[in-house]
Amino acid sequence: MLLSLMRKHAKSWLIKALIAIIAIVFVFYFGYSFHGREGIKIALVNDEVITAVEYQKSYRSMVEALQREYRGMWSDNLIKVFDVKNRALESLIIQKLVSQEAKKIGLDVTEKEVQDKIMSNPAFQFRGRFDESRYRSVLQNHHMTPEEFEVLVAREMIQDKVEQLLTTLSPVTDQEIQEQYTFANEKVKISYVEFKPDQFKNKVKVELAGLEKYFEDNKEAYRVPEKIRMAYVVFDPDAYKDQVKISEDQLKDYYEDNLDTFREKKQVKARHILFMLAENASKEEEDKVKQKATAVLQQARAGADFGELAKKNTEDPSGKENGGDLGYFSQGQMVKPFEEAAFKLKKDEISDLVRTSFGYHLIKVEDVKEAKTKSLEEARAEILSMLQKTATTDAAHERALSFVDKMPYQADLLKYAAESKVPVKETGYFSQKEAIPEIGTNEKLKQTLFSMERDEPSDLVDAGGKFYMFQVKDKKPSALPALDEVKDKVREDYVLSIANQAAKSAGEDYLKALKEGKDWAALAKERSLETKTTEFISRQETIPQIGYFQELQEAAFSLSQNKRYADSVFQNDKGVFVIRWEGDQDIDKNKFEEEKKSYRDMLVRLKNQSLFKEWIEHIKSRAKIEMLQPLEG
Repeated sequence: MLLSLMRKHAKSWLIKALIAIIAIVFVFYFGYSFHGREGIKIALVNDEVITAVEYQKSYRSMVEALQREYRGMWSDNLIKVFDVKNRALESLIIQKLVSQEAKKIGLDVTEKEVQDKIMSNPAFQFRGRFDESRYRSVLQNHHMTPEEFEVLVAREMIQDKVEQLLTTLSPVTDQEIQEQYTFANEKVKISYVEFKPDQFKNKVKVELAGLEKYFEDNKEAYRVPEKIRMAYVVFDPDAYKDQVKISEDQLKDYYEDNLDTFREKKQVKARHILFMLAENASKEEEDKVKQKATAVLQQARAGADFGELAKKNTEDPSGKENGGDLGYFSQGQMVKPFEEAAFKLKKDEISDLVRTSFGYHLIKVEDVKEAKTKSLEEARAEILSMLQKTATTDAAHERALSFVDKMPYQADLLKYAAESKVPVKETGYFSQKEAIPEIGTNEKLKQTLFSMERDEPSDLVDAGGKFYMFQVKDKKPSALPALDEVKDKVREDYVLSIANQAAKSAGEDYLKALKEGKDWAALAKERSLETKTTEFISRQETIPQIGYFQELQEAAFSLSQNKRYADSVFQNDKGVFVIRWEGDQDIDKNKFEEEKKSYRDMLVRLKNQSLFKEWIEHIKSRAKIEMLQPLEG
């Protein structure tokens, strides 16, 4: 069952699995704090309460995840598309059910387990080690306390233990691993003949009756979307540059008030060579590593290129690519023994062996930037630019607010702007699928504009650092055009549809002849067609001149020496294809052994998720779940 599912979604299963994992991370890890609704009960799960606060946290974390994912394409409509309200509640119900069932069977996590889990998270590490300041900073940025986060981690770990327990009931077999590896890595070679629609277009006779019928059958494809025409005013900060003067006192005041901003710590630019050694290594192991490191140190001090020595000898993976280059760093960014040694060195000096928790390091300092504070003159241009930008934006905003505040109720924007001596612009008609003329693509803004009524003024809108006010001057509702209005487009589409049908018929006739015993090469020559042969390709590879064609490629893997032709032709936007099997390529058994563990891990994760989902559905069916309040976003 699992393998068939994976085969059906061969191109997307891994991506979807990763997206699911990411979604869980957002749901369980990050959220907002909401206050004032602690007493409101949203639902009961076997008599355990889901509060409004819990629901709002789950809801907001999902919304923020979507906003980060879609960025400039974000609109509030996506909340409905992804059914965020119900998904947020569902995640909380699952949390409660898992916690309850885990308690019944005696599953729990210790404080030490939670601590180890957090400390091993790369998001909270610096240079491979847990950094408490980074930990607290990340949580603060996501409006969480360490205590809240630790509770959520514990919940996730409980879920992991439940999944692991379920997996013991249905372990991954070696046969499943081999089947999946074979499915992903076996290859096939095919020959093909292509029938292009363009070959048949000039044979299509266009008659009015056929054109009218085609248009009638496909009317919705030609529907003209709703369009609007806008009047708008814009308050651009750049227009206020000449009105803004930044005094010397303002520059000085800002410099003095923000002096810390202009302080630069001492920095060194260094390279290092790492010889890895565990902290609890035996004396024999340590002596061996020290001996190796000392030999390289002697080469470095004898004049050998340090970067090249790093590429050859370092056990830091990135160092093999960049010659151990660490760039510039200041104090507080490296582990203490490394930092102390590096900051004692002068330019071009090489350290003795430096022991850290990672092993032994050789360090070469290539440059030193002493600590200093930028003078006012050095910072002048930076401060001036920032103050000017703030001042012009404030001026534009104040002028915009004054304009809006004084605008009479239901006033015509064109007339009012002219009276106020504010330049006003008008757009042509545009649809929601098009960019706003002179403004560009802003999906959220377009959604707002298309929801407005005719002559309705908008609120003040901040878009791209400029301030706008809009008014809908006219609306053209969505409509089906008459045939005469779109006749050229309909004719083009009609001819293409007939040509596609003709290409498919020609391909089917060709395939029929092959199955009746015609020779592949002889038939191609007889009908003046070119045969092409691919290299060995996997299920996920694209075929040159065809692209990725899942249906065709899946069929190719079902063919063999005993059945060289597929049961049907294959059609996509490029044309119609008749294929012939030319050979299989088995998997590389040595490579399979190398990758076996990663495939086992992947299958375990997928099986875990599948079993967990089934288990959740089972316990949900037995649970008493009661809604107490309607959902709010």
